[in-house]
Parts: sequence; C-alpha cells; structure tokens
Amino acid sequence: MNVSDYDFELPEQLIAQTPLLERTSSRLLVLDSISGHMEHRTFTDLAEYLRPGDTLVLNDTRVLPARLFGVKADTGAKAELLLLKRIEGDRWETLVKPGKRIRAGARLNFGTSSDDAPLLSAIVEEEGDLGARTIRFEYEGIFNELLERLGQMPLPPYIKERLSDRERYQTVYSRNEGSAAAPTAGLHFTESFLNDLQLKGVKLCPITLHVGLGTFRPVSADSIEEHEMHAEWYSVSEESAKLLNDAKASGGRIVAVGTTSSRTLETIGQRFKGAPIQACNGWTDIFIYPGYKFLMVNALLTNFHLPRSTLVMLVSALAGRENVLNAYHEAIKNEYRFFSFGDAMFINA
Repeated sequence: MNVSDYDFELPEQLIAQTPLLERTSSRLLVLDSISGHMEHRTFTDLAEYLRPGDTLVLNDTRVLPARLFGVKADTGAKAELLLLKRIEGDRWETLVKPGKRIRAGARLNFGTSSDDAPLLSAIVEEEGDLGARTIRFEYEGIFNELLERLGQMPLPPYIKERLSDRERYQTVYSRNEGSAAAPTAGLHFTESFLNDLQLKGVKLCPITLHVGLGTFRPVSADSIEEHEMHAEWYSVSEESAKLLNDAKASGGRIVAVGTTSSRTLETIGQRFKGAPIQACNGWTDIFIYPGYKFLMVNALLTNFHLPRSTLVMLVSALAGRENVLNAYHEAIKNEYRFFSFGDAMFINA
C-alpha cells in the first residue's frame, strides 16, 4: 500500500496558528463512514450526533513543558532539548539541537541559580539518529517544578506563533503528565459542554496514552507496511475498564476522542481478544491503516491531519480512504482550519 495514496495539497494559510478564543466555537465536519455523506456544522452540534448510552473516551494525558533552551557547558553555545519519553528515573529519550554538535558526554545547562550554578543539567549518555539522544538529568529539588519553571510547551513545528496561555494546549480534563504533544481532538471541549453531554446520557471514560512526537510525523517510507511506529505508554483504570465493558454489553457505541484514544482502545481490544477488559497498562506501537478491523471504536472525533501521516491512515481505516480524502478536499474548499488548533471532524457510524 503506497504512502503517496494519502497525500494531498494543503494551502499553508489553512494551518491554524493560534487557538480560537472559545474552545467550542470551532467548525465540525460530520462524515458518515458508510455513505460518505458530509454535513457542515459547529462543534457544539456534536451533541446531536451522540446518543444516550454512548461512551465518550477521553485521553487524559497532560503535556509536559518539554522544550528546554540552554547552553553547552564547555562552550556556552546555545542548545535545545526536547523531552520525548522517560526511560527510568532521571534518564530520558530526547531530541537535541544542533544534533551534530551535541555528542555523547556533552553537558547541557538550563537556568541559573542565585550563585550562578545551573538549575538543571543534562548529560548526554547515548547518541541516536536525527538528533535523538539518551540523557540523564542532574538537579536539586523537584524535577517537575523545575520543568514548569524552565520549560516551554512543545508546539508542533508548523505552528510559528508563541502560545500566550499554556493551558490552551491542554485539554480541560488533562490529569496525568507525560506527553510530548497534546491529544488535540480534545482541545475543543469545555467542562460545561462535557457536563451537557453527561446530562444527555453520554458516559465519559478517561484513559491515558502519553503522546510521542512520532505519532504526528509524516511517513518517510514509500510503503505503509515498511513504517514503524514509536512505542507510547498507556493506562486504563478499573473504573474505565468497567465503563467499556458495560458499553460493549449494552450495545452502546464507543466514541473515541482523537486518534490517541483510538490507538489505546484498539490496543486493549487486541490484548483481551473479546474477553472482558481489565485495568492494565503497557506500551503500544499499534499502527492502524486501511484493512484493519476495529474491535472497540465505533465512532471518532478527530482534527484534520498532516498529509501522508499515520493519523490520516487511521481515520481512513475507519471511514474508508476515498471518503476521508473527499472530506479533506471539502474541508480545504470550505477553508476549515487544520492541525492542532484547527477544526474538528466527526466520523459517524
């Protein structure tokens, strides 16, 4: 299967640079996964398409302020560090800039205390490809407090504007820190709108998948089958497992908010193979593309994604490649906003 089959032309001006003032004021393109029929709505109209008994699955991960700007200890040259994944303790998988000048053994310093000592230091232990590094942090105090003080939000490279309010790159239900990027389909919700959905009889089911940057990168291989996904950590609580089991038993729909929730749901669907879902956690590198048979997800709320990305392929697996590309062309024609701060699409079933 060719990656080029999921390419399309996207005008740069449609890439949303800033979030809307009101989270729920975005547009919503509704796509019927069977017929391909489309409707142009606003986000709060989602309530009309959700039914009593539906279970809305929300990824409650919280984005770390994971981009650090500092200097090389030996030369004072500027250095940038992006945290991707905690390995254990104070050891992390990261990306560094400039990659060619930051080699194994290098020490990077971030921030200064009153006595001019660095607040946080990173020692490069191992080198990988394309700027990937394994580093170990040294510091005094509490790491997360230092990160909140020194770090910036790791906005995707296609967003050039600086974010004035960090919380606009967090969902209102974010709880568990650990992501390098936001599960952006959830950025449209407010607590008030979620309460309205619950009053209608929609159940809210939190799960966790800590999002890595690999999820959002265009596929570099020519063939989809050659692409390898980066592993991401997920967790499902006992309460959420019960909600999912109840939904399956009652015939209610499981509606995933975002591709990250979809990947987590399908991972546990494969893990338990038709048996009742249990509380669990682990790592997943599941890659969903057309031909995949969904075990858990019945409907999907998602944003509009990058050409040639694994996210477009996942959406196409649920609604069909032709339907999805037709919807994307319709969205472009009608000047929908794309990517992290953009508009939403609901794949109805």
